[in-house]
Amino acid sequence: ADCAILVIGAGTGEFEAGISKDGQTREHALLAFTLGVRQLIVAVNKMDTAKWAQSRFDEIVKETKNFIKKIGFNPDTIPFVPISGFNGDHMISESADIKGNISPNAPWYKGWTKTVTKDGKKEVVVGGASLQDAIDDVTPPKRPTDKPLRLPLQDVYK
Repeated sequence: ADCAILVIGAGTGEFEAGISKDGQTREHALLAFTLGVRQLIVAVNKMDTAKWAQSRFDEIVKETKNFIKKIGFNPDTIPFVPISGFNGDHMISESADIKGNISPNAPWYKGWTKTVTKDGKKEVVVGGASLQDAIDDVTPPKRPTDKPLRLPLQDVYK
């Protein structure tokens, strides 16, 4: 896979259970990295149940950055998008209102940013506001099409 989307629940207790020692969120991030996925998008879902609290989103972003860094991902290259799948907030590209607010529910949210390296120089890019924007911003990895095909074999049956 070129990219993985890690969906984290913002509900009380959901996030904490997911990043606990044996939590599925931690397990899925580790599995994605182990399988060679180097691009990650984090969607913080159920923000409507957290009443779109900026403090809750910031807490989740901080804790998630800490554990994905330990796995091997670079947290600066990962967009974090607060979403509500139930209401469809921040799922697809939306236009800002007159005041520049991306969402009436989250006036504090100004969009996600990520750091990318171009020509050996780090450069901050303001990517967008929605999950769709983050998916559209995924960079396809270089594929060694000039090299021989290799397939991993786990077992041989006769």
